[in-house]
Order: sequence, then structure tokens, then C-alpha cells
Amino acid sequence: MMHGVEHLAGPTRTELDLVEVLQALADPVRLQIVRYLAGVDAPVACHEIPIPVAKSTGSHHLKVLREAGVVSAEVDGTRKYHALRRADLDARFPGLLDGVLAG
Repeated sequence: MMHGVEHLAGPTRTELDLVEVLQALADPVRLQIVRYLAGVDAPVACHEIPIPVAKSTGSHHLKVLREAGVVSAEVDGTRKYHALRRADLDARFPGLLDGVLAG
């Protein structure tokens, strides 16, 4: 279980911007990350997300997704855990995530 967890800042639900979300989802690697996170039930550590890029590049993609509000991130010690913000995205842009994931 996570102790002393720090939540990394991202936009609130009302601050989510459609253009920023779509730009974040437009990259094939970021879309792969989102599809993976959509299929799991709990936050996932960075190194457990199967993406075909260098660690630093993967970290950049996760940062873009977090700053756009697509994923949330929590730091627990030396690990970062990421989760899809499905409830926030579905509330703000109904049907968008389902459409992107189905595409």
C-alpha cells in the first residue's frame, strides 16, 4: 500500500481543455499508454507500462498526459504511479474517451 503519497498537479475537472486533451491523445505512444491504463483497475508504476521508448521519453509522454489532465500521477518514494482520469474525462467530454479507445 502507498504511504506518504504526493499527488502531482494537473488540471481540475473544470480546467480540462478539449484541445489540450486531443493534442495529448494524438501521439501514438501516448494513445498506447492511455489504452493500457484503460484496461487496468489500479494505478500503475511507470516501469510497468509497456511502451517501446526509452525511459526518459516515456516519462515525457506521461508528463504530457498528466499536464493535459488525461492521467493522474502520484509519487510514493521513488516510484510514480499513473491512472487514467476516466471519470473526469467522461464527465467533462462525454463519449470522447470511449470514441478514442474504440478508434
